[in-house]
Amino acid sequence: MAVAHKGAISFGLVHIPIQMYRTTQDNDISFNQLCKDTKERVKYKKYCPNCQKELKSDDIVKGYQYEKDKYVIMTNDEIEELKAEKDRTIHILQFSELEGIRDIFYEKNYYAIPEKHAEKAYELLYAAMKDLGVVAIAKTVIGTKETLLALCPEEEGILVKTLFYDDEIVDMPKTLTHPKIEKAEKDMAKQLIESMKKPFEPELYHDEFQERLKEAIEAKIHGDDVVHGSDARKDNITPMDLMEALQQSIAQSKPKAKGRRRRVTH
Repeated sequence: MAVAHKGAISFGLVHIPIQMYRTTQDNDISFNQLCKDTKERVKYKKYCPNCQKELKSDDIVKGYQYEKDKYVIMTNDEIEELKAEKDRTIHILQFSELEGIRDIFYEKNYYAIPEKHAEKAYELLYAAMKDLGVVAIAKTVIGTKETLLALCPEEEGILVKTLFYDDEIVDMPKTLTHPKIEKAEKDMAKQLIESMKKPFEPELYHDEFQERLKEAIEAKIHGDDVVHGSDARKDNITPMDLMEALQQSIAQSKPKAKGRRRRVTH
C-alpha cells in the first residue's frame, strides 16, 4: 500500500515521525468512454489554441487567475519551498472529547503508522489518549492546503481523520418542519427499532448492485442475455397510514416460528 502522506506528530517537545495510509480502497467497476459508431476509446487531448498543438504533461504549469486572462505561475518547486519544516509537522493544538466533534466535520480516514525508533513515543501518546478517552485536534499541510485533523485512538492504534473547517460546512438547504407525533406512534416506532437492533457486523454487508453489474458484464462477454433487476415487493405496495405501516413492519421483522415436528409413535 502506498504512503499517502509523511509527517511527524508534535506532542509538546515529543516528536513522532509517522506515515499515513488510506483506510479504504475503491472497488467500483469503472467504464471507459467509447465512440458510439466505431467503439474506439475516446481520447482527450490537452490543446493550446495559441500554439495550435497538443501539450504533454511537461508543457503544462499551474496558474492562478487574478484577473480575466491574467495568471500568476506557480511551479511545484516554488510551492514546496513555501513549506517550512513546521508545515510538514502534525501540530497537536488541543485535546477534546470525541463526542464534541459532529460527524459532519469528518472527511477522510488514514492509518497513522510510526517510523522506526518512534514506536515508544507513538505508543505513549496512543495509550494516554485511549485511557483518557480523548482525541487530539491538530494541523498540518497536505498538498497545497493546511488541513485540520483529529487523531483518534482506535483498537490497534491512532486513526488520523481529516476535518472540514467550519466555513466549509454549509447550512441545511431547507428548514425542517417538526410535525406533532402521537405517543402511540412513537412507541410503535421504538418497538420496531428494538426488534431490528443487533450488533453491527460489517462483513455481512456488500455491494449487491456491483455484483449484479459484474454478472451482467460476464454475461455479455459470453454472449448471454442480461437479466433485468427486479423487486418482488414493489407490486404489493398499497397506500396505508403510518400506524398500519409500523404494525406490518413489526410483524415482518419477527422471526418466523418453526413448525413443530410430529412425534412418530410405534
